[in-house]
Amino acid sequence: MDESPSVVRRAGALLRALAGFEPAGATTTSLAETAGVPRPTAHRLLTALAAEDLAERDGDTGHWHLGSECFLLGAAATSRHDVTPLARATVRRLAAETGESAFFSVRRGEETVCVLREDGSFPIRSHVLHEGIRFPLGVASAGLAVLALLPERERESYLATVDLAVEFGVVHERTSLAERVRVTRERGYALNPGLIVEGSWGLGAAVLDGHDVPRWAISLTGIEARIAPRQEQLGQTLLRAAHAISVQVASGRGRS
Repeated sequence: MDESPSVVRRAGALLRALAGFEPAGATTTSLAETAGVPRPTAHRLLTALAAEDLAERDGDTGHWHLGSECFLLGAAATSRHDVTPLARATVRRLAAETGESAFFSVRRGEETVCVLREDGSFPIRSHVLHEGIRFPLGVASAGLAVLALLPERERESYLATVDLAVEFGVVHERTSLAERVRVTRERGYALNPGLIVEGSWGLGAAVLDGHDVPRWAISLTGIEARIAPRQEQLGQTLLRAAHAISVQVASGRGRS
């Protein structure tokens, strides 16, 4: 039996796990656990990836990092897949206007990946999100915003099969998640009232491609004392920002 597809899947899982640990890097054990790969297999694959410059190991700490070839591959793919240039100015403006940390995330399968972060002027910041971190759809405001606007069949299939409570706690069990999806669809923006880290609130709005499919999200995070009183104001601000980027994407100035 050809094991090549399995090897590729595991190598891909390790690379995605590595991205989530940057810039600090991670041990072989941590990467194996995150990627769901046996440790001996993880070490073997990471060594093979290092031989191709797709991974590298710090000689002092023993931590693994993404290799230089990942940067080159990413740069080559930018012209086809990257809409962050469109979002960057908006993210910076949101951070400046609100004083909170602003983010841009992209959907990848059943996850969202944070690809852009801009901190506001308020000195107390949330560190739940950083560039490269991944969350399942429905976890964090960006993933909830995307999930809520997926086509109904895809959304309901996901809600019927996913089990987020094991990793993220009972507040993410299916009934509670479905209710948050319903509320998000009603008001347009997503709210995460400290469900990942107590006291750290987030708001998110989906960005649509040229076919009205949610492929990205823009979000804000901050402490409860600052976000809660301004929830509706910030939510509407995010919706306007998300709509503006969606219009740019649909008009051909971004990728659809």
